[in-house]
Amino acid sequence: MIIALDNISWRRDQTMILKDMNWKVQQGQHWCIVGLNGSGKTTMLNVVNGYIWPTSGHVEVLDHKFGDVDLRELRKRIGWVSTSLQQKLYGHQTALNIVLSGKFATIGLYDKTDEQDLQQAEELLAFLSCTELAQRTYDTLSQGQRQKILIARALMSSPDLLILDEPCTGLDIFAREQLLNMIQKITEQPNGPTLLYVTHHIEEIVPCFTHTLLIKKGEVYKADETPKCLTSEVLSDFFDTPVEVQQHLGRKWLTLA
Repeated sequence: MIIALDNISWRRDQTMILKDMNWKVQQGQHWCIVGLNGSGKTTMLNVVNGYIWPTSGHVEVLDHKFGDVDLRELRKRIGWVSTSLQQKLYGHQTALNIVLSGKFATIGLYDKTDEQDLQQAEELLAFLSCTELAQRTYDTLSQGQRQKILIARALMSSPDLLILDEPCTGLDIFAREQLLNMIQKITEQPNGPTLLYVTHHIEEIVPCFTHTLLIKKGEVYKADETPKCLTSEVLSDFFDTPVEVQQHLGRKWLTLA
């Protein structure tokens, strides 16, 4: 079992942020997590990573029950790419060193690396079509290039679970499509990680995402195979607004009805 949330709730002060969430992710599945701002998506991921402890319920990640596992060790098997991480990185670091730092999960490269580490980092940059960025400093990269470097950094530790938290935020349409093509490519690799992809844009759900989790006001609205979630009827009720879903080149596109 990759993830099992059993009746999870989380309260902050007197406000219930997550309520009675039940969700399972099996090996071989890739999930898209959809919800409007403030729906609880990032809070739920903080629970999955063990950064916050649920008020009630049980959590199991990568076949380990929380309470019976060293979360620091477990997190080494999870790659998480988010906008907040960008703000923590040192802009003067080269792209190559940022990728290398992913092996140690550090902000900046302080640990000694060997030839094998360097080869792996260079292979990841090549796989993501970023070889020419290796010696450029992070602060000279475009937003799309930065996201690719962060994903390479997350893959450096060969994680079993890769979480991409709204990676297309701030990208133009060309950079977005490049990034989505790269994500599709990652899922096609043998022994690659299970992907969780967070968004509130339906058109970003590329064919590799077998399942979709719809979160509304801190609750699971629907968790099912992607085609069963991305229908006009389901999404109209989910967004409380009449919408129409159209398909083009294997992807769904949303318009107001």
